[in-house]
Amino acid sequence: MKRIGLFCGGFSSEYAISMLSANTIQENFPKNYEVVKITVSKKQWLVDFQGESVPFDLNTGGFVFKGNHFSIDAGLIYIHGNPGENGKIQALLDMHEIPYLNAGPLASSLSFDKWFCNQFLRAFYIPVAKSIFLSHIDELTHSEIIETLGLPIFVKPSDSGSSYGISKVKHASELDQALKSAFKEGRTVVLESFLDGIEVTCGVYQTKNGLKALPLTEIASENEFFDYDAKYNGKSQEITPARVSPEITIQVQERAKKIYQLLQLRSISRIDFMIVGGEPHVIEVNTTPGFSPASIVPQMLACAGISIESFWESIVSFELQD
Repeated sequence: MKRIGLFCGGFSSEYAISMLSANTIQENFPKNYEVVKITVSKKQWLVDFQGESVPFDLNTGGFVFKGNHFSIDAGLIYIHGNPGENGKIQALLDMHEIPYLNAGPLASSLSFDKWFCNQFLRAFYIPVAKSIFLSHIDELTHSEIIETLGLPIFVKPSDSGSSYGISKVKHASELDQALKSAFKEGRTVVLESFLDGIEVTCGVYQTKNGLKALPLTEIASENEFFDYDAKYNGKSQEITPARVSPEITIQVQERAKKIYQLLQLRSISRIDFMIVGGEPHVIEVNTTPGFSPASIVPQMLACAGISIESFWESIVSFELQD
């Protein structure tokens, strides 16, 4: 029986959500694999093994339990944010020649950074919002920002997750606090023009039978946008399948699959779009989408009539070529 190391936790504000995602995955993983959770924190990395917690050895890529050394046969990184979703653990596993299900370091890092990802996709003529990149809070005056992007503006940490530090700025007086909140979560910040349309998201994954796109979910947030409260505290309607035409559904699914291939993604990714005037604009690419009971991908799977266990079985059998 192969042992899968399920990396969870992490250094970001989404630690708790990562733990919920990992619990759901572990409980519903194919039974012909042994899944051990590896909880990552800045203090230490701990493996849950046979009812005990033991240190994970970064030098060997394994752990010692009662005097015996155990290895993981493959990794599944389910950390929302640093150091998983941005590709750092993937690089570590590459150094130890340990296979894993996720996208590699470059693909993960590129997809994780909102600015660089959207500029990459723009080069392939995929519509994205007009945007500004800031590495310092006072790099541009507020008037220069508003003159370029207009109002409202979305202010986001560029190199961080998608739940914290994001603001929708409707008035110039709100911009200063929005920038401070974003820079608190990330080293760089992206400001995007407002896209007025229908928000949908599409899950994509690779199997032995080819690339699969799941049913679309429409996001109808009770808040100003799909923030942490909307995602995890029930402040949104997540409607699956989305209330869009069959033609738009196919267009979004095909665009999501193209993006998956362009970025060289693996396993499950969820790509968010805003449909403006019948044209799907990319908002964000999530290479580690939430997988808690309240998350969107499990809702998509339920709509498609796919069990979580068979979903992960199809991914593992392809990615590890069992």
